[in-house]
Amino acid sequence: MARRPMPRHEAVERHIRSRIAGLNPGDQIESDAELCDLFQVSRMTVRQATQRLVGEGVIYRISGVGTFVGEPQVHRQMGQLRSFTEEMALRGMTVSSTVLTSELRVGSQEEITALRLAPQSNVVHVRRLRLADDQPMAIENVVLPPSCAWLLGEDLTHGSLHQALTDKGFTPTRATGTQIAAIATEDDAALLDLPIGAPIFVERRLITTADGTPVELTESRYAGSRFVFHIELA
Repeated sequence: MARRPMPRHEAVERHIRSRIAGLNPGDQIESDAELCDLFQVSRMTVRQATQRLVGEGVIYRISGVGTFVGEPQVHRQMGQLRSFTEEMALRGMTVSSTVLTSELRVGSQEEITALRLAPQSNVVHVRRLRLADDQPMAIENVVLPPSCAWLLGEDLTHGSLHQALTDKGFTPTRATGTQIAAIATEDDAALLDLPIGAPIFVERRLITTADGTPVELTESRYAGSRFVFHIELA
């Protein structure tokens, strides 16, 4: 059976993706007119090829000036419970963390209620700056029940918190939560290397084990310019 030729707009898109792989953010690439000449296609075909790349943030346009390489973004697939370490590993990125807080303290009313603990219970509190390829991606604030106090002795700079939980029989299985848009506070900006007021995503999740026992209450504050969240609805 004869192989169907690749649509011209896909060929243009592949060319652009290949080109920008060796360039830096802000570098200029071919204009639409140059791409039309190179592939002998219409301007509409070139626009069809570049539209998705602009939407992904891979490239951006400045009217009357040209087309440029955008900042690389991490695409995270919603609908599957994966840790930050797993998400970045799937993309071939090296994960590390800076531990900002690691303590056992009295939980707030919200934390105690979410984790189904007795009044005035202690909680394990771990706050980390999460990095991928040494670039700050998110500030992760995790609260766990006191039965996880052993985590305070684990290597949470290079290790995966979810893997440590799984190894001890507290396997994270299901998550419910919310996502909101926000702006970077002074603290967010300093840690994530962003301007104050820059857009961020704030995700709050309650994670349970297979039997429904709450094991982790997490707030993650993502640098908006470095993350794309993909959601599939049916």
